[in-house]
Amino acid sequence: MRVLISGASIAGPVLAYWLTRYGFTVTVVEKAPGLRKTGGHAVDLFTPSMTISEQMGVLPQILELATATDQMTIHTRRRTVGLNLAKLFSATSDRHVEIMRDDLSEIYYGATENDVEYLFGDSITDISEDGRVGFENGPERVFDLVIGADGLRSNVRRLIFGEVAEHYLGGYFAVISAPRELADVGEFVSYLDIGRVTGIYTAEHLPDARLTFLFRADQPLDYHHRDVSRQKELIREAFTSIAPQVDRWLTELDHTPAFYFDSITQLRTDHWSRGRVTLVGDAAYCPGPAVGGSTSLAVLGAYTLAGELAAAQGDHIIAFPAYEAAMADSVAGSRAFALRTAKTIVPASATGVWALTQGARLINALPAALSRAVAKLNTRGIRLHDSMTVPDYTTRIRGDG
Repeated sequence: MRVLISGASIAGPVLAYWLTRYGFTVTVVEKAPGLRKTGGHAVDLFTPSMTISEQMGVLPQILELATATDQMTIHTRRRTVGLNLAKLFSATSDRHVEIMRDDLSEIYYGATENDVEYLFGDSITDISEDGRVGFENGPERVFDLVIGADGLRSNVRRLIFGEVAEHYLGGYFAVISAPRELADVGEFVSYLDIGRVTGIYTAEHLPDARLTFLFRADQPLDYHHRDVSRQKELIREAFTSIAPQVDRWLTELDHTPAFYFDSITQLRTDHWSRGRVTLVGDAAYCPGPAVGGSTSLAVLGAYTLAGELAAAQGDHIIAFPAYEAAMADSVAGSRAFALRTAKTIVPASATGVWALTQGARLINALPAALSRAVAKLNTRGIRLHDSMTVPDYTTRIRGDG
């Protein structure tokens, strides 16, 4: 059975790995000319996605490239507070690792490149009900199934479902590259103010540092997604005069080699399939960049979709609804978690700033064992991503796809 996947970032290669393992013939098409090196930000993997990565045989590579950021320093206008991130994540997850998104994508790609056909520098232009797929640069081809793993701005989703409403969560997120000497390995240095937070970090293997910017905006801002100059100006407007060090960071906007800027936006569609086409990861159920654990959710979704297709022996009429049902609770939980997180990590008031710093002090003060015990009671909050179930398909799969 021939499967076409659009997108070679996270969900696409993970899905390709498992489908190939189950006997499907997989092609991945990616619009970029090669693996994207966007200067992306660090992402979190929790127990479910680490378990899946371990089954793929790539967990040692992931751990080797972990950022190893275990300390956070939070500066506000009134005080400076330290936060033990190692203690925080040991409370929120039994297994956790932070890794640069670009590194993770490259690792998953490496696990599939010898068994999967990759078409870089091309994209899908049309999808027919009989399986014919048109490409921007290559000839038309026929596939049994088409899967969109092409992110929040999914081309496949647009082709199949048209324009789907995106729910703006009230803020923006940006990442830029900066000189490595501005940051220290193992520490995330942050400046927190009402409606805005910025920070810098690096990792042992990185040639640069990464600056992140999150800020509130009551309404979506007026800019074109291709107008990088306007996006940089919006960042300057939001962060000027927090602190002299932040003003220094803002000068890096003038010559950063990598730049990412987008709204914190959530998808709330409950169905991700139509005919022979379905969606996975952010293309289907993005909970919100930087606030909803979307990377870990994408890995789980890709694994689940492949398992349901294998269990149904390639019958999408059975597999697609089963996949949607299996992911429903995890997706709903991630959406709710993202809404709470977006309000918490970028406080809207001085009281919110105070509460966040007091929370950091409390985490530092509590014994690690007590922190874990309390956190484990909250499976819909900070333990949400760790409590998601990884289905076992070994007893359900009777043969190859």
